[in-house]
Amino acid sequence: MKQNESVSSSRRKARKAYFTAPSSVRRKLMSAHLSKELKEKHQVRSMPIRRGDEVVVVRGQNKSHAGKVISVYRRRFCIHIERYTKEKSNGQTVPVPVHPSNVFITKLKMTEDRKNLIERKAQNRKDKGKYSKKDIQSVD
Repeated sequence: MKQNESVSSSRRKARKAYFTAPSSVRRKLMSAHLSKELKEKHQVRSMPIRRGDEVVVVRGQNKSHAGKVISVYRRRFCIHIERYTKEKSNGQTVPVPVHPSNVFITKLKMTEDRKNLIERKAQNRKDKGKYSKKDIQSVD
């Protein structure tokens, strides 16, 4: 059953929205999960990935490869990680593109904006869990 009447459940429309999304929306779409230590520390499950974060690849052929994010390529929905390259047939080395859903963040590059984002997300999580089932049943 649909939860929201203003949002389509059509696969075609969802794919069109994904692939034609502007850069500001793609930033959120390109989020990655945080490591267990960061989850406990910040009380946040995932964050939009950015250059300078340290990540570990958890899916694909080269899983457990760790490194720093050197670029976030929003147009192609991929990130490039330092020292994660392949050699082309002509001998040139190129970075391997990785989708952010296939990595998790082990170290955040902290800025003032990111601190504010973490505080907002943690506060929203606390607000959602403010009322227990007992409180809701006692109102009835």
